[in-house]
Amino acid sequence: MRKTLGCLRKAVQDYNMINENEHICVAVSGGKDSMILLKALRTFMYFSPVKFKLTAISIDVGFDNMDFEKLRVFCSDLDIPLKIVKTDIAKIVFDERKEKNPCSLCSKMKRAALNETALSIGSNKIAYGHHRDDFIESFLLSLFYEGRIHTFKPVTYLDRTGVYSIRPLLYAKEKDIIHAVKTENIPVIKSGCPADGFTKREEMKELMKYLKKQIPMVDERMFTAIKNNLDDIH
Repeated sequence: MRKTLGCLRKAVQDYNMINENEHICVAVSGGKDSMILLKALRTFMYFSPVKFKLTAISIDVGFDNMDFEKLRVFCSDLDIPLKIVKTDIAKIVFDERKEKNPCSLCSKMKRAALNETALSIGSNKIAYGHHRDDFIESFLLSLFYEGRIHTFKPVTYLDRTGVYSIRPLLYAKEKDIIHAVKTENIPVIKSGCPADGFTKREEMKELMKYLKKQIPMVDERMFTAIKNNLDDIH
């Protein structure tokens, strides 16, 4: 946990992610990344040079097999307010639209619900649990499937909504997050999505595993190269 917390602190400071007295909403799916983000931000509050408050937001997309009780208990133990927003996203994406590649539309609809909920409680900043590996994988996805040089940025401002997106785990490695989740006994809610584990992102994970076996430090070099050229990436 110490390593992940150190990565969060550095990212927050490097990119000025959190300002005095801000209300930060944390997008929490129940997966390992968002759960460790919530715990790390709550811990960071104790020694942060600026004061801020947290609210967890979880979007219930409508899968019948999702159980949010672990999340409710986890947030209660951390003394963080939780808002669970019920939606019909699953019905729209899978039943009505019958999307062959559902992740893109689902993500857009969840982000819209998150933005609307954050604004409704007086917040204009949402923290996402994207980590260093996600940063590289998003770059590869855009390169291979969209033909463009793109990945998410540490801080993004959406002028249409007036909402900022921040990624405090930008410097954290997925393997360290997995270790922290185990050592801290952080509960994880398995996704109810039928596409879970069968996405294009999973293909990029497998590609990176292969590349790391063939080229020592390839992930370190890719991360540095992409991060150092963020101003040229759209």
